[in-house]
Amino acid sequence: MVIGDGILTPSMSVLSAVNGIRIKAPSLHENYTVFIAGVILVGLFALQHFGTRSVGFLFAPILLAWLFCISFIGVYNTIYWNPHVVSALSPYYVYNFFKKAGKDGWSSLGGIVLCITGAEAMFADLGHFSQLSIRIAFTVIVYPCLVLAYMGEAAYLSKHKEDLQKSFYKAIPEVVFWPVFIIATLATMVGSQAIISGTFSVISQCRALKCFPRVKVVHTSNHIHGQIYIPEVNWILMVLCLAVLVGYRDTDTIGNAYGLAVITVMLVTTCLMFLVIVMVWKRNILGALAFVIVFGSVELFYFSACLAKVHKGGWFPLVLSLILLSTMCIWHYGTLKKQAYELNNRVCLDMLLSMGTNLGINRVPGIGLIYSNVATGVPPMFAHFVTNFPAFHRILVFVMVQSLTVPKVPANQRFVISRIGPTEFRLFQCVVRYGYKDQRNDTHDFENHLIETVAEFLRNGNNDGEAFRWETTNQQQSSPSDDVTASSFENVVSSESSKKTVRFRGVGCSKELEDLREARESGLAYMMGSTCVLACDTSSYLKKFAINIVYGFLRQNCRHPAIALGVPHTSLIEVGMVYRV
Repeated sequence: MVIGDGILTPSMSVLSAVNGIRIKAPSLHENYTVFIAGVILVGLFALQHFGTRSVGFLFAPILLAWLFCISFIGVYNTIYWNPHVVSALSPYYVYNFFKKAGKDGWSSLGGIVLCITGAEAMFADLGHFSQLSIRIAFTVIVYPCLVLAYMGEAAYLSKHKEDLQKSFYKAIPEVVFWPVFIIATLATMVGSQAIISGTFSVISQCRALKCFPRVKVVHTSNHIHGQIYIPEVNWILMVLCLAVLVGYRDTDTIGNAYGLAVITVMLVTTCLMFLVIVMVWKRNILGALAFVIVFGSVELFYFSACLAKVHKGGWFPLVLSLILLSTMCIWHYGTLKKQAYELNNRVCLDMLLSMGTNLGINRVPGIGLIYSNVATGVPPMFAHFVTNFPAFHRILVFVMVQSLTVPKVPANQRFVISRIGPTEFRLFQCVVRYGYKDQRNDTHDFENHLIETVAEFLRNGNNDGEAFRWETTNQQQSSPSDDVTASSFENVVSSESSKKTVRFRGVGCSKELEDLREARESGLAYMMGSTCVLACDTSSYLKKFAINIVYGFLRQNCRHPAIALGVPHTSLIEVGMVYRV
């Protein structure tokens, strides 16, 4: 629903603002306003790659000008048209309204909900501002200004009931119409920017939880982790926004869909808050229930009223949410099945070391970097490769990638090296750590730093007869090919990793360094799995459809692991393998 909100908010906001032109030019065909709104939307999404860092300094002045404008106009309209509208602040009139209006009063909640839209997207600001600043801004500035604005609009409508559909622009005094129109258009762009950023944040979090296909995440700030841009999602959102704009064409129909999306987000958030209060904050369950009952009951009234408008355009967020939910569930299910297969079919290190120094294969000059998807043991794709092509490089390094929630990782902390087995096996484990602003496309720099770190590891000593083995009791799997996520590796490698490394001294070090130098001169090769995940023949038709068709389609069209990790194509070896899950 948040993603649906990210599609509907820009369309609704921009079209509402642009429709003000028709107040001054009634003969203007709606096609022109739709076209103008479309141009603004294209420009809005085209500027997303700059991030809020580049234009964020304009947001506060624009929004302050907007809020003060509508509040001053609201005060003017209240005084000029009907000062008695202030009485509406009393809860008595809320009760009296529903008592007199009956079912019509309940139905009107589907439109009233549009007055609180935007509140559901305040979470998007958490990546940019502190909780305290959001609370102060909302309670001191935003909320009072909105109350004054709607109060003035109500005062105007009490004398001009025929202007119901265009009450906002009709209530603006003639002398300030065009300045307010310009500020309104700019404010809608800022508001749309907020929900688009929120959509990026939600998708990034889903990706980290392995509930969304691999996409490119660009961090637009060197200091704030939450400021991100996702190119693929950005252009898909733009296309869907334009489709909604052209398909619906009027704010009334879009408003029906928009209202349902907003109130659903609020209702789901309230329900999830129950879990947060009980499980995260460790508060009393009765207090959590009281919170859900108080806020949830109010939201349920709005939700039920919005559901009555499903046939009038409200179906769109429901259908979109169903498609997205199905996609995310299938991706998560397929990823778990793939990881379970790799975990169950990994090669035990004891078996690998029992094959002898050459591991049962011909060791040729060079260095092989094997990107591993399992926390312990050897990935099945490596065993599959040497079974069909029994030769590999003299020095093997199993590489895992760890992403940290810091801007940059110092060069001297980038690699964590450990040894697998005795020295003559020439097997190493390497954990590569990146911050979210670190560049991963400089292959030459990566290779040089990796070799230098291994050499430094060897210079610090040599094997004393005891084999160090990279083993851990934690069976969590990691997935460097999934565009690298922080949570995937934190339980596998920590700052304690350096304590696990065997420190040694001896003359054998010079021999290892010489082997490393010769292997470096022979070149490096990168090995990655290119797997095809298929359901077992005995699986149900539903599972075959989910895994073979949907999950397979998503994997083929998501971001390739080699691109995500910056692996050069000229040195890449992809091992094809079929996983039957």
